[in-house]
Amino acid sequence: MKKTLAIVLTLLGVLLLTTVALAAPNAHSAADNTAAPTVQEDREGCISCHEGIENIRDPESGMMKQIQTQGECTTCHAGDPTVTGTPDDAEAVAAAHGGEDGTFYPDPGSPWVADKTCGKCHTDYNYALVRSLMNTEAGKIQGNLWAWGVQGKYGEGRTVKFGNYTVDDEDGPTPIFGTDTYKQYVEALQIAFPDQFPTHLERLPVPTVEEIVQDPSLAAFTYQVNQCQRCHVGTPPRSKRGDWRGMGCSSCHIPYSNEGYYEGSDPTIPKDEPGHPLVHSIQGTREARNGIPVETCNSCHNRGKRIGVSYEGIMEFPYGTPFDETGMGQPKLHTKKYLYIADDLHHSQVSRPENPEGGMLCQDCHTSIEMHGDGNIPGTTLGQVEIECADCHGTPDMYPWELPLGYNEEAFGQVSGDGRGLTNQLPINVMDGTVYEPKDGYLLSARGNPLGNVVLDGDQVILHSATGRDYFVPVLKDIKQKGTWTTPDAEVAMDKVTAHMEQMECYACHSNWAPQCYGCHVTVDYTEGNAGTDWVAVGNSYAEGHGDTSLTTPGKVKEGRSYLRWENPILGVNGEGRVTPLIPGCQVVYTVIGPDGENVVNNVIGRTPPNEEGGGEEGQLGMDMAPAQPHTAGRKARTCESCHNDPKALGYGINGGEYMMGNDQDFYVELVDAEGNLLTDHAQVQAPGIPDLGHDWSQIVDPETGEQLMTVGSHWPGSGPLNEDQRSRMERIGVCMGCHQNMTDTEFWTDKVVATYGQIVSNDDHINLMNQLVHDAVDGKTAIADLNAAQAEISELQAQIAEGGGAESQPAPAPTMEPANPVETPSQNPPWLLAAISLVIGIGLGAGAILATRKK
Repeated sequence: MKKTLAIVLTLLGVLLLTTVALAAPNAHSAADNTAAPTVQEDREGCISCHEGIENIRDPESGMMKQIQTQGECTTCHAGDPTVTGTPDDAEAVAAAHGGEDGTFYPDPGSPWVADKTCGKCHTDYNYALVRSLMNTEAGKIQGNLWAWGVQGKYGEGRTVKFGNYTVDDEDGPTPIFGTDTYKQYVEALQIAFPDQFPTHLERLPVPTVEEIVQDPSLAAFTYQVNQCQRCHVGTPPRSKRGDWRGMGCSSCHIPYSNEGYYEGSDPTIPKDEPGHPLVHSIQGTREARNGIPVETCNSCHNRGKRIGVSYEGIMEFPYGTPFDETGMGQPKLHTKKYLYIADDLHHSQVSRPENPEGGMLCQDCHTSIEMHGDGNIPGTTLGQVEIECADCHGTPDMYPWELPLGYNEEAFGQVSGDGRGLTNQLPINVMDGTVYEPKDGYLLSARGNPLGNVVLDGDQVILHSATGRDYFVPVLKDIKQKGTWTTPDAEVAMDKVTAHMEQMECYACHSNWAPQCYGCHVTVDYTEGNAGTDWVAVGNSYAEGHGDTSLTTPGKVKEGRSYLRWENPILGVNGEGRVTPLIPGCQVVYTVIGPDGENVVNNVIGRTPPNEEGGGEEGQLGMDMAPAQPHTAGRKARTCESCHNDPKALGYGINGGEYMMGNDQDFYVELVDAEGNLLTDHAQVQAPGIPDLGHDWSQIVDPETGEQLMTVGSHWPGSGPLNEDQRSRMERIGVCMGCHQNMTDTEFWTDKVVATYGQIVSNDDHINLMNQLVHDAVDGKTAIADLNAAQAEISELQAQIAEGGGAESQPAPAPTMEPANPVETPSQNPPWLLAAISLVIGIGLGAGAILATRKK
């Protein structure tokens, strides 16, 4: 009974704030503009047990005043507030929670009741949420089935057709939320990419064990419902540290600590057991507990691409060190142990000198549509995410408002030629949060929606964080015009090498680490009696009104990894057509044990449908390398060398793929003879082979043939490894030998190179020398060209002289008897010729002087 009463306190009836004026002179909650209503004292019975419970919102807020007019506690929870009693009075408790019609909502935020609770004020949000990726997880399902090689009637290919629930896009292709521009943009995307924007989803099927024995790739469904699908807003959480949350609206808008303990004042909620909200209050905006903490998001975003924990700077690692004062390792979080690498610069507590200390929240960048959905059914993350880095930071040549719509996702074909501009108008869904004064205008997303918390104010872009802090946003065009680049590297990378900005995501360089979990080894054991939680079935039981967390599916799942890395991720191309970091998406290698305990298949890599991604008739290996936005941006981007001089970045594998070449063979560690033959009959295989894995997990392209070795991105047709032209333009491996091969000629290197340029001591000296050599080469080449031109002119003049001299050498006429004056001998080098020669010598001396000056 105490647990039932405790759940009551997740009161989340109303999501954020109701709609009012378009803008206001200062930051304010839209709902706080509503007139104070008459208070109805409809909570007396509830308070007879729950005396001391926190208000769901500030009593002076417009939202709370509306709740009071509609019935206080019963506005969200229903029930009968006229019943009084004590927590120990079971009859009174049952009556209060049953109400006249037997209706009571322990978690009003659940999407399966929200139409009667939150949706009474926040219309359309629940409709959108049920169809959003937060609930359907349609993209995750498609990606997993692709990796396992599921085909036939259960397969999807690139077409998204399964979700956690059967659902239709009932109102057609036009989104509910957003500007007209956004709606037109998304409608065009749906026409261009119907496989990625479904209009109908079927509930994820569950093949029988008999079917799985016949086609072991179908074990993917067991893995999916037991592991991958546990974290969507239609289900309650897994009861593990870090995973505590509510459902639906409550998933984000009710605070739960990682430990799951209640720290409020309601006497009915035990404070010594996990599984309860931190307090009975809504979080969401500046006015509502200063926004939604990052760790709330991480109750789900800790697996898959791991963007939530990466944003905080941590990555799962097996060791759990360092030890605490008792000698114990760290406690598990989300059932994992973690290693701190470096948090994203937006999350960092230390910001730019112009900005206050304290990190940004996920919601400061991500929009309401990205969180709640827009009413359509997106099949992938790129389908629902509308923002790009350039929306706030622009480019070195364009301010954000000068960029066309569709910039940074050009492959979607929606780029318009004109600048997107600014706006003073907000769509209704943006006004449901804090409304900030537009100043000179709200900035727009790549798809045409105003970013309601990012404004142009004079010559500055300001981001208003839900934390209550305001941040100055650095804009690249201003940096270029003012010449305030932090390093020459930054200027070269972003301004001088124009192909970077034209073809790459900003985070291709600025994500200087990313979680890389190579090899996802999965065993699904269907030995009789083995079973695990079926989270899709659990979610559907809640949707049907009889929530049951005990539902299971046959099969026990076990996972393992090959190795973990974080430094310098591989580069490839994402669905938007831009160069991006790649991380292992789900490099599945599966083993299936049948109901009799016998092996069905061992260490199999699934394959895609035929002729996908260069795979030929047998298909490509489905061990996917996924394009990702790692959410690990650093102020100092990864170095030029980490891409141009690293075969891993090119897709050729760590050290060019020279390691782990024996993955496809069983590996023994035992006594062997000179020929490698085992000397014992009791040898055990140390590492079983994976027959189709003839290369390193990090190698996606064969450096010799250019052949693609695994899939890169399962969702969009344009994703893949860097193409041959990109790799050729990018690869600068071995350039050191261009100069240093001459070190073998000691006389030349010491007596000429070192004698001329001096001994190089530091890296800066080396960079300066390379710069000098480029200038010397150009100046010298120019001087030589001028000298050659002058020499050619002299040669031509000499030829003319020779021709003239030949005429003068004809036999002279016979002498006359007249006295002759002394004859002046013609000069072999007339004055004009001497002048030309002097010019050549001058040019040569001038070139020499230039080179000498450079060398100094």
